[in-house]
Amino acid sequence: MKALIQRVSHAEVTVAGRTVGVIDHGLLALVGVERGDDTQKADKLLHKLLHYRLFSDDEGKMNLDLQQVGGGLLLVSQFTLAAETHKGLRPGFSSAAAPEEGERLFAYLVRQATDAWPHVAQGEFGANMQVSLTNDGPVTFMLQT
Repeated sequence: MKALIQRVSHAEVTVAGRTVGVIDHGLLALVGVERGDDTQKADKLLHKLLHYRLFSDDEGKMNLDLQQVGGGLLLVSQFTLAAETHKGLRPGFSSAAAPEEGERLFAYLVRQATDAWPHVAQGEFGANMQVSLTNDGPVTFMLQT
């Protein structure tokens, strides 16, 4: 599994003009599911999302994690993260999980996240989503499991 994470001061997802997920200070995670991913990889990704130290402490160093700052976690499925881009000028998606498997693992990740942390929001799997955010820093990392 892959997640492009961004430290945000605000982020929200809308579908057809209706807001489906919103957080203030926290972490936006765009999540891609690849063939061969499983619940163990989802659990490992969630551990990283909750414990990755990308928030500043009193000295301005990135020493605090999402839980330590009481931030929100916005999970958004993003099929295009599984794209193969190393050759040519058009992305290939043969490494992406089948839609049913991607949806199952994304739903599992969301369930595990909401069980572990009270400040979780999500996008809508497979929908045409509009994601708006204010990147804080900017701070952006790619996580892989």
